[in-house]
Amino acid sequence: MPRLIRLAVRAASALLCFVCLWIVLPAPVYPLLVLAVGAPELSPMLLAVAVMLGVIVLVLGRSQTLDRAALGLTLASVGLSLVPIVQIGGTVARFDATMEAALGLNYACAAPAELRWLMRPNPIELPELFTGLRSPPQTLVTRGITFSSPAGQALRLDLYRTAASGRHPAVIQIYGGAWQRGRPVDDSEFATALAAAGYMVIAIDYRHAPQWQWPSQIDDVHAAMRWLRSHADSIGVNLDQVALIGRSSGAELALLAAYLPDSTRIRAVVSYYGPVDLVEGYRRPPRPDPLDVRSIQTAYLGGTPSQVPDRYLAASPITHVTAGLPPTLLIYGRRDHVVEPRFGLELRDSLLASGNVAALLEIPWAEHAFDAVSGGPGSQIALYEVERFLGWSLGDRGKTSSCPAR
Repeated sequence: MPRLIRLAVRAASALLCFVCLWIVLPAPVYPLLVLAVGAPELSPMLLAVAVMLGVIVLVLGRSQTLDRAALGLTLASVGLSLVPIVQIGGTVARFDATMEAALGLNYACAAPAELRWLMRPNPIELPELFTGLRSPPQTLVTRGITFSSPAGQALRLDLYRTAASGRHPAVIQIYGGAWQRGRPVDDSEFATALAAAGYMVIAIDYRHAPQWQWPSQIDDVHAAMRWLRSHADSIGVNLDQVALIGRSSGAELALLAAYLPDSTRIRAVVSYYGPVDLVEGYRRPPRPDPLDVRSIQTAYLGGTPSQVPDRYLAASPITHVTAGLPPTLLIYGRRDHVVEPRFGLELRDSLLASGNVAALLEIPWAEHAFDAVSGGPGSQIALYEVERFLGWSLGDRGKTSSCPAR
């Protein structure tokens, strides 16, 4: 039995170290991208496992070379798993400073009182690092509501709301998936958390490429916005307090919907690692490029930039930057090898140059889709800032000066 235990510990140490390596290494292919996305966000768990394995090795003894190698691997895993953890404090401080510079001192105080008291009290809740984002029982979910049927294809949405009566601010949530896959149920834990914070979350569907190409997807988003306008009274939504949130390809659609003319007044838009300049994204794909960005864009737009240049320009949010746009929050992982954070910087600078309000947050340890790991440090910190940004955007921005300092 001790021999089997030693073999198991050695194998576990090697496997753990392999997983932890992707906290710092870029993934060259999709299967490894899954590790590069998940390992940094699971770093607290990986640290706990590494410490436990190290203790077991010490208890069993280091009489053999393989035992000493196992101890070395566990120590390496400890060091790698600490890389995101030691950056959390500085990241939170930097994000707070960035948001105050963009929105004003004590910006969270602009939120309506009914939203402000429901905000997450801390950027990191330690239990959620191991359990995922909390799911308050008072949240009500209604799934599968048909909002449009283009070409006979039923498109459905899910509603997330609290049991509180009255009208609520609304957040339209648009999932990612390279414009080719995904469902409204994606990111349900995030939607549940926002609903518990006082929002009506409308998670919508859209048609997928390559069967349906641009502009089908943005047409579907506009159809969802029309549905919201016509049903606002029955579901209890305040149409003066509507925001958009999207992830990856869904973020591109959210930004477009916020920037293109529409009769729905959009008060804010949040982009999680969204493409903003599809021409430049095609010309200079990431290196490494685990998802083959060019093939994704050609499937979405029906060709290359030289073949369908008008589509690339029309589908790029940065093309539509003008004065008077809704406040924009851009969130990227600094290690993103699908949509590089330089695109967020490009859009932020263009928005600011046009007189708009915009903030860019880069999570230093995070890859693309980092928030797919519910409750990870990146996921929690981003949600903390999103709640405050939405509260400021949907509230009375003139009240910040009279609010006590945090």
